[in-house]
Amino acid sequence: MPSGGICSWLIQQYFPGGQPGRAKGEHFLMARILITSALPYINGVKHLGNLAGSMLPADVYARFQRLQPGNEVLFICATDEHGTPAELAAAEAGQAVADYCREQHDIQKRVGEGFSLSFDWFGRSSNQPNRELTQHFGDVLEDRGLIEERTSRQVYSVDDKRFLPDRYVEGTCPVCGYEKARGDQCDNCGSLLDPVDLINPYSSVSGSRNVEIRDTRHLFLLQSKLQDRIRAWVDSRAAEWPQLTSSIAYKWLDEGLQDRSITRDLSWGVPVTRHGKPRPGFEEKVYYVWFDAPVEYIGSTVEWAEAKNENWERWWRTDKGAEDVSYVQFMGKDNVAFHTVSFPVTILGSEEPWKQVDRLKAFNWLNWYGGKFSTSQKRGVFMDTALELLPSDYWRWYLIANSPEGSDTAFTWESFQASINSDLANVLGNFVNRITKYAQSKFDGKVPAEGQAGEAEAWMVKELKTRLPQLQAHYEAMEFRKAAAETRAIWAAGNEYLTKAEPWVKYKTSVEQAAVGVRVGLNLAALFGIIAQPVIPDAAGKILDALGVPADKRMMGFGAATDYAGLLDALLHGLAITPPPVLFAKIEDTQVAEWTERFGGG
Repeated sequence: MPSGGICSWLIQQYFPGGQPGRAKGEHFLMARILITSALPYINGVKHLGNLAGSMLPADVYARFQRLQPGNEVLFICATDEHGTPAELAAAEAGQAVADYCREQHDIQKRVGEGFSLSFDWFGRSSNQPNRELTQHFGDVLEDRGLIEERTSRQVYSVDDKRFLPDRYVEGTCPVCGYEKARGDQCDNCGSLLDPVDLINPYSSVSGSRNVEIRDTRHLFLLQSKLQDRIRAWVDSRAAEWPQLTSSIAYKWLDEGLQDRSITRDLSWGVPVTRHGKPRPGFEEKVYYVWFDAPVEYIGSTVEWAEAKNENWERWWRTDKGAEDVSYVQFMGKDNVAFHTVSFPVTILGSEEPWKQVDRLKAFNWLNWYGGKFSTSQKRGVFMDTALELLPSDYWRWYLIANSPEGSDTAFTWESFQASINSDLANVLGNFVNRITKYAQSKFDGKVPAEGQAGEAEAWMVKELKTRLPQLQAHYEAMEFRKAAAETRAIWAAGNEYLTKAEPWVKYKTSVEQAAVGVRVGLNLAALFGIIAQPVIPDAAGKILDALGVPADKRMMGFGAATDYAGLLDALLHGLAITPPPVLFAKIEDTQVAEWTERFGGG
């Protein structure tokens, strides 16, 4: 074996040419990838549906891309803090809205860390960078003739003593007759609505039907002027988008873009100004949360740059270096139209060189036993409570393996238990436990050097040569269910290999032949830990630590040039390994019964 320490050996053997997945002499082209997740709203800890529909897949993708040699990845998120729900939640908590938002941001940040969400920055839409950028866009859009003042008719609740923002007016949809349509959109038929169009409107704040239609002055974004330009832009991107994303965008375009009010009669939000001064008549108004929230992707990057002494413009300004950035967004389907139509109107309408999204991954709903998770109704399991029940890897694996990509997916305790016990405890955990403990008991806890590869090893090489590039391709395509299924299939192939190799049987007659199976098994355990990193990073880290794989030598990247046979003999011969503690405890029927009673379901 080569002389020198494990690091130099791994560079030569496990990572040919100094990097994984490439033969000697090949070079990587560095990619710059900007990733944003839909901003979690500030009114309380998010439920598992929020996690599954944006933040978690964004994190998995960011982790995967960071594992590709040479990539530069920036993963940005923030709390969305403006709008009526924040005001109402603060009032219910008996706090000033600014204090409430500050406290809730800290809570959401800690919970995200508990789920190992690897944001490079988790900002706040109420911070100064977003305020200044939002006001800048308001100015430049008006300078371009795309904003004008209009007198509009708005629903006023006499009992609540306030104008009601769109989402706080409910009534019967004039298109399909659905009786709980919101003032901005009908969840039943998807039609865009104006609150004054609702039949029998009422306040969803108090339930009062004592409402009136009153005149008020607001700023309108003239989206209709950019109808053709937005369609052309969507046409240029649609081939890179999932069908769910493009279908929602085209539905809005086919219905015809409507000029939309971008201000609200509220006290909490970005103040409406004109060239840095309060706008006359708008002193008691703020920008609509859906106008300022997407701007926070940029604002949060500014926060990151200021804190880290970095350059934010090279990520967002195509005249300052962002022309080579690949920008990827993640969100639930209810946010798609705002990011494929409304925010592009802001960016394109500014006629400034801002980076636009390239790929937009949209998700359907993760439902709770057939019904929706709900923050307001406290329906389902929420992120903080989930961490009290089980480690984050359990939830991460299940939510990615059952990602609501092609259709809505129902969470059930029974399917959760089956997935964890089978995939994590049996297929992965049992494999790592068996091979490391056997190496400890029969080979002094070291990677054995004896013996030559045979038929079983050739079969395993063939499996890896087929499956690892497929895994790579699924991640590149952001097909998360397929990536999880392929990961499990690779783990399962390792178990089948051990059945073929039978080191515990062969040890009775040939220690050398047993050594081959143990050596390959340990290398497979290391490989399994490496490919597990995007989805279950904590368990993956424990596996790789136990096998002595250095932190800077855990990269992915599998293609035609990969030395797949070398992957089965990558660990330094004689390297000391330590069996990790039990990686995954099985979920018992008694736990499922307890959780069903506590949270519902069944």
